[in-house]
Amino acid sequence: MNLKPIKTAVIGYGFSAKTFHIPFISHLAEFELTAISSSQSEAVTTGFPQAEHYLTAEALLQQSDAALVIITAPNDVHFSLAKAALEQNKHVIIEKPFVIDVADGEALIALAAEKGLILSVYNNRRWDGDFLTVKKLIEDGSLGEVKCFESHFDRFRPEVRQRWREQSATGGGILFDLGPHLLDQTLQLFGLPNAITAQCLIMREGSTNVDYFNLVLHYPDKVATLHCDLFSAGPNKRFSVKGNKASYEKYGLDPQEDRLKAGVVPVDASWADETPEQYGHLYTLDTVETVPTERGGYQHYFQAMAEAINSEGQAPVNAEDALWSIKLIVLAMESSRLGKTLAVPQ
Repeated sequence: MNLKPIKTAVIGYGFSAKTFHIPFISHLAEFELTAISSSQSEAVTTGFPQAEHYLTAEALLQQSDAALVIITAPNDVHFSLAKAALEQNKHVIIEKPFVIDVADGEALIALAAEKGLILSVYNNRRWDGDFLTVKKLIEDGSLGEVKCFESHFDRFRPEVRQRWREQSATGGGILFDLGPHLLDQTLQLFGLPNAITAQCLIMREGSTNVDYFNLVLHYPDKVATLHCDLFSAGPNKRFSVKGNKASYEKYGLDPQEDRLKAGVVPVDASWADETPEQYGHLYTLDTVETVPTERGGYQHYFQAMAEAINSEGQAPVNAEDALWSIKLIVLAMESSRLGKTLAVPQ
């Protein structure tokens, strides 16, 4: 069946739009990039002359004929822009985090359902190769029963930078920036925890929001620890998964982000593959096995989104799932403030 490309508009022309969205919308046959809203007029019109340029998101939403809108604006306007897009009968992808207020997320879910529109959140790291490898090792029983799970996303940024992600007092900081990725992956593997214990701290001089977090998710038969700090100059310990048969250790971050930043065009299926020196290792008491990393690919998110729009199916990341990450972030902040373990409403 030959379907027309989905007319797609992008709100914002910053790092997220240029790195994680426009390369796919521009190169996948399922989509047509028809509009961009940004104050960077010259850059947009030079880079994408085929797309309509709007100075404001509001003008784009009112005037563009796009069927799908991708929102890459600052976190504190996700709700208002998504609401306006849905009211204009447009399908919506929101860059994570979904929203910064749980009630806003519930309102958007209800509005999308009322309108019969697809509302999705860009939790693209479900398609990281290392995460897919962890998922496979758990599902095929290589690890036995998982007892301890650690997921890190550490960086070395000891000084505050002049970026809205670091400066914004509302929805800024790494808990809202990186927390949704780590939480979403963990929920995909193990479901909702029974309780959460968290430290959410401001550690850098001049910082105005959380720049360190350590979340412990309590399950009946296991513990999951999710960690992010900005003082890690050495290799990033990405995953440590320990079961009663074996354990898996993985260092380094999935290569897709760096390749997209370097201008790699994501058209060949192998573009996301890790190199052998990036592979993780499976340990037993007596053996060490190098485990080739599963093939990832963020293009799978967009292809699934196109299928959902064309067939009125399910979003590749549904908003209900994404809202649980926000609920857990809110609980984590409260756990840290009180210095207590808090139950997770089931």
